[in-house]
Amino acid sequence: MSVTFDVFRGSKEGKIVADKTTRTLGHNEVFIETTHSGLCGTDEHFLHSGQVLGHEGVGVVRQVGRDVTNVKVGARVGFGYTHYVCGTCEKCLSGWDQYCENKKEYGSHDHDLGSFGHGVVWDAGCVVPIPDNYDSADAAPLMCAGATVWTCLTEYGVRPTDRVAVMGIGGLGHLAIKLAAAMGCHVVVLSSSEAKRQEAIEFGASEYHVFKAGQEMKDFKPVNHLLLCGSASVDYQSLIPLMDIHGSIYPLTVDMAPSPVPLLYMNIKGVRIQGSLVASRRSLRSLMNFCAEKKITPTTMTFPLDVEGVEKAMQTLRDGKMRYRGVLVRQ
Repeated sequence: MSVTFDVFRGSKEGKIVADKTTRTLGHNEVFIETTHSGLCGTDEHFLHSGQVLGHEGVGVVRQVGRDVTNVKVGARVGFGYTHYVCGTCEKCLSGWDQYCENKKEYGSHDHDLGSFGHGVVWDAGCVVPIPDNYDSADAAPLMCAGATVWTCLTEYGVRPTDRVAVMGIGGLGHLAIKLAAAMGCHVVVLSSSEAKRQEAIEFGASEYHVFKAGQEMKDFKPVNHLLLCGSASVDYQSLIPLMDIHGSIYPLTVDMAPSPVPLLYMNIKGVRIQGSLVASRRSLRSLMNFCAEKKITPTTMTFPLDVEGVEKAMQTLRDGKMRYRGVLVRQ
């Protein structure tokens, strides 16, 4: 059983190129007609790779492989960073399948599949049902941006009574504020200017502070958790005074350059730097249900899911003008 569909890939020149690809449906795979795709900063990193971009997709299942039992034709589903997990290794069986020993990830094994297109073939075990009362344009950014912050908020001991700080109000940060506030946390926002104060409060923040590396924060009550959602270049020494004893810092925007870590000051306070991947399948499902129940939606800008729309969306992101997650919509 083969399917052919339109896709949009990057190129060596950094331009978006329209193409077609044909895939044969495996025994446990589904063909999804993609209707919406979120835009992530990671797509910018892969722009020159020549592969199909995107890993925040939502669409409708149109065909299923012979052994698929968990999803039916016509179901509306989301798909994210993880393309395939084995389901049998120790990490999969313990619910931490984002660390699957045999995992295949977006971009790692098939350059012709991604959410920037009119279709995709995906492992049936890695798709997420979208609740009936939740809009597809809102669901798409949850597949990566929402999933990334949700894992930090639900897997590492965050409690409703905790002071949770978010540094950087962008695609990740604005969702972190909304989700943490809905969980009952006291949300503290750290930003480089006053520009986004009102929005942060509307998103659910209880405090807003202008923070610059190296400055002293007077009368600042330490936080239990700090999600770094802005620049990947972080001065960790300036962050330690913000942390409570045994607090945790989550670096969610990273690059390949090493980051100096002040071990002495970390040890004195017992501060942890906690790495985190995107999300397990279990975590994605709980996120979708939580957002549908609490009526939490990302703040988005929409663009057509075609060459011009993708290029315009990526330029908007590149210029720092995205508010706050771009969503490509099939016309």
